[in-house]
Amino acid sequence: MNKRVGIVGVPPLAIIQDINRKGDNIVDLDEPQVHAPIDQSATRIPRVYCAILRTVVLNCLHLHLDRVYIDVGPGKCDCALHVAEILEDMLPVPVIRTRNQDTLAFGYPLCTSRMPLVEKFNRITKGVQSATPYPERDPCAPQCGFWGVPPRDFSLLTPFPDTTHIFGWTRCMENKTPANLEMERSFDPHVPTVFFSQSFCAKSALAKHLAAKHPRAIAIDCDVTAGSSTRAKIEAFLELSGIEPASQGVD
Repeated sequence: MNKRVGIVGVPPLAIIQDINRKGDNIVDLDEPQVHAPIDQSATRIPRVYCAILRTVVLNCLHLHLDRVYIDVGPGKCDCALHVAEILEDMLPVPVIRTRNQDTLAFGYPLCTSRMPLVEKFNRITKGVQSATPYPERDPCAPQCGFWGVPPRDFSLLTPFPDTTHIFGWTRCMENKTPANLEMERSFDPHVPTVFFSQSFCAKSALAKHLAAKHPRAIAIDCDVTAGSSTRAKIEAFLELSGIEPASQGVD
């Protein structure tokens, strides 16, 4: 019988290959999987933790899982190490700590392709569940950049044009090398770029640092949802940068 395996972050490729080989079903606990108020997680985890880790705890409060793999190494964050302790006490199933330091590069064709940004992120986050390389795609000329992690609320991505290139940890995610700091801190100084981080995330320090070095950038953070003020800041930045509005559809 197929099992339900929860993952937090990007587990090592060997673990994903083993899960795929057994035919078990992967549940990405970083993404909202249940319709429940995130404040339910406050009984287990402080509200000052990022919305992604709070979502992990919320999912675990409601889902039946047979096993959980959580990356607690440099490919995720130090806070995940403490969340692993919380999950171990919460759940009646094994919570297995991993440290993904894989270096085999799978490339990042989605990050540089022409496609609605929401669709790019959907495909990249879904790709974590498979050990199969992404199909090759022709890169597009970038009109702007998005640096950072996948936001909890993908509606934040809708103002961006299809020619947005993705940088930061999301690019590392597609490359299946989440601990690659050199790749994470890279950006294109020639295109206006939004540097994004979840509120209360340690990566906000790197986002603000890199944004200050970039000649045309803005640093943005948001918590659970992308409020109107956050979207307005992004839209104003794109407009002032001469960025054309996003289109619809996927090529």
